[in-house]
Amino acid sequence: MTDTRNNMKIDRHADRIWDPVNECMAREELEALQLARLRETIDRVSHSVPCYRNKFAKIGLGSKDLQTLEDLSLFPFTTKEDLRLNYPYGMFAVPLRQVVRIHSSSGTTGKPTVVGYTRNDLQTWTELAARFMTAAGVTEDDIVHVAFGYGLFTGAFGLHYGAERIGASVIPMSSGNTDKQIMIMQDYRSTALVCTPSYALTIADRMERLGVNPAELALRVGLFGAEPWSEEMRREIQNRLGLVATDNFGLSEVMGPGIAGECSFQCGMHLFEDHFIPEIIDPDTGEVLPPGSVGELVLTSLTKEAFPMVRYRTRDITCLDYSPCLCGRTHVRMCKTSGRSDDMLIIKGVNVFPTQIEEVLFQVEGCEPHYQLVVDRVGGMDTLEVQVEVNERIFFDEMKKQRAFVDHLEKRLASSLGVGARVKLVEPSSMPRYEGKAKRVIDRRQG
Repeated sequence: MTDTRNNMKIDRHADRIWDPVNECMAREELEALQLARLRETIDRVSHSVPCYRNKFAKIGLGSKDLQTLEDLSLFPFTTKEDLRLNYPYGMFAVPLRQVVRIHSSSGTTGKPTVVGYTRNDLQTWTELAARFMTAAGVTEDDIVHVAFGYGLFTGAFGLHYGAERIGASVIPMSSGNTDKQIMIMQDYRSTALVCTPSYALTIADRMERLGVNPAELALRVGLFGAEPWSEEMRREIQNRLGLVATDNFGLSEVMGPGIAGECSFQCGMHLFEDHFIPEIIDPDTGEVLPPGSVGELVLTSLTKEAFPMVRYRTRDITCLDYSPCLCGRTHVRMCKTSGRSDDMLIIKGVNVFPTQIEEVLFQVEGCEPHYQLVVDRVGGMDTLEVQVEVNERIFFDEMKKQRAFVDHLEKRLASSLGVGARVKLVEPSSMPRYEGKAKRVIDRRQG
């Protein structure tokens, strides 16, 4: 039995819901759709958003100058500073009476960035979340346990409504109270877990302390996002929770979760190109890089009504893979982000991402999946200390063996990073556990 609702196909026999018309579109057809929608977007923001009108007028560009998609590179970037300067509603492209939902960033570095959604925007967001959740394997038979915090953060709402769109049951658990999270997963038979990857490990730690066997749970798939995480961390989560761990990507300024998500083949996140145009740029020069290059992701929204973004600099470092995927979807795949350009540490002139260190630590037996980086400046020189939890056998081992373990770690880190780092072992369960995004770096140089 098949049914169609809002261009979404429901195949009861295959137990899947997805959009094969748009997700399997030929590249030529897809680019024609993108160009038409891009021209409409440029027209609309030129008339409705003073920030864009002034930027485009200053360089004498408009929708008429878009002959091909490559012409998008002629237009200026949008940055978080633009959003702050137009706080709170200056970037909205519709009157406030048409905005039915308002979200914002955490605002940890100043005023938050405020975003809005029309009814059509919410419907689009729901459909796109349903797409990537379906790609990850969620079906109408699942019980989706949402352990993101509900509030101004977009994460919980995006996956909540996406799961409901599929027809799955949703447990809106929110974050925190890990013991209760585990009890609910046991009693309610949760099959899909939604949270940050670092919180998934916190849950795994607590389960071990409580003596809960993951095999006794019904969990089979995890949808993790909101922070960069390594392939080593994926394997750790899968082994300890007994599920398939998939990645997804979103950011409040462009949509929230629903921009991209992995299919069950776990070979990169399909980025929904019928709604967004991705570019990869050199973060220093702003130059658009050729396919396959690693650089900063820039996104242009094509269907957002309330809060369209033109060439928004996400600061996320990644690359795009245009090769075919076994699942049949033709949209470009976005590689797992290695971090954000504004999270990158520069140690003695060398660029270092926390995920690089994470990859090394997860490969060394005896290291626990909890660590913190302390950056300081001593005598005019940058220093990096990696504080890492180790198991009891290592921590209470004789001094000579412990020193050999530290030496081994420091050599592995120096080889991987290209710069030396001091390793400090800390006792089990002493590092912070996170319910949301993990805070991995303490940078003491800023003072």
